[in-house]
Amino acid sequence: MTKETSGTNKAVFLDRDGTINEERHYLYQIEDFAFLPGVVEALRRLQEAGFLLIVVTNQSGIGRGYYAEADFRKLNAWMSDELARQGVSVAATYYCPHLPDAKIPRYRKDCDCRKPRTGMFMDAVRDFQIDLKQSYAIGDKLRDCAICQETECRGFLIQRNEEPSVLDSVKAGRIPRVRYAENLPEAAKIITEGGRI
Repeated sequence: MTKETSGTNKAVFLDRDGTINEERHYLYQIEDFAFLPGVVEALRRLQEAGFLLIVVTNQSGIGRGYYAEADFRKLNAWMSDELARQGVSVAATYYCPHLPDAKIPRYRKDCDCRKPRTGMFMDAVRDFQIDLKQSYAIGDKLRDCAICQETECRGFLIQRNEEPSVLDSVKAGRIPRVRYAENLPEAAKIITEGGRI
């Protein structure tokens, strides 16, 4: 499969930390998780507009030995259940535990899945027959929109966790197919009201 696809489904690729939930240093415990304001409603809005919701997240804390894959899966299952209780269905979560200098040898890898590489995105494209021309990526770092640099997927950089120079470039329209939004609810509003990038 090429980087473009003839799939029929449209999706929103979502970073997790700083996009869906409050940023925490190597978050892995349920008690430290908090949804950002308006996020659940924004996800429901995207879902009702026909988008599959797909989480794509780097989890280098696993490779660094800060927490185990089982810890990540437990938190992810809890998050998905919490969203489901509020009418939001996460189609899938893709995560990368790798790091070239990972403390734990089995995760020590220069992989193609760690953002800004696009392996996780393309796995989702294949798994869900996604049409990237109809799809979006949203995150608080430009790497979360990496798929937009290689395909016709469009993206939103949100929050202020990126370098100021990168934010300025996005706000000035110098990054193709990526625009700035204050937060996930604002991005969802633009997407569902037909805003183009």
